Amino acid sequence: MTKSFRTPTLLWRPLVAAAIALAASAPFAQTQLKDPWVRATVAQQKATGLFAQITSATGGRLVEARSPVAGVVEIHEMVIDGNVMKMRAIPGLDLPAGKAVELKPGGYHVMLMDLKRPLNEGDTVPVTLVVEGRDGKRETIDVQAPVRPLGAAMPPAHGKH
Repeated sequence: MTKSFRTPTLLWRPLVAAAIALAASAPFAQTQLKDPWVRATVAQQKATGLFAQITSATGGRLVEARSPVAGVVEIHEMVIDGNVMKMRAIPGLDLPAGKAVELKPGGYHVMLMDLKRPLNEGDTVPVTLVVEGRDGKRETIDVQAPVRPLGAAMPPAHGKH
């Protein structure tokens, strides 16, 4: 005669329910931002950039950015055309699965234009990034980026905004 062992229902059901509730309530971000920052501005300057490392666990595309401190926010790239460095807006930035993409001076970055006020070292700038996953679902990332001093290197082409 074989005996079977059955766990009483009263013991495991609450444990399973608790595990499901915990998993559902835990935020799971597909996209991570590391070391975000914004360059400080001078009184009459109307543009600056947001820089960071952005990594999408499953891959996706940065498709939008916005901030209450700027009238216009665009995703930009710097390219060398002949011997001239040019900056231009792009509709989105591909984020390969699991690979960090550097948003940096002289490369890809988020441009904050038509600034509503000067940004001073020590300020914090709220920026919202929108990443579209391969499945078409959008993830919103709210960033509080510290403002770093003007001395942080940026290519001269940014001064033409």
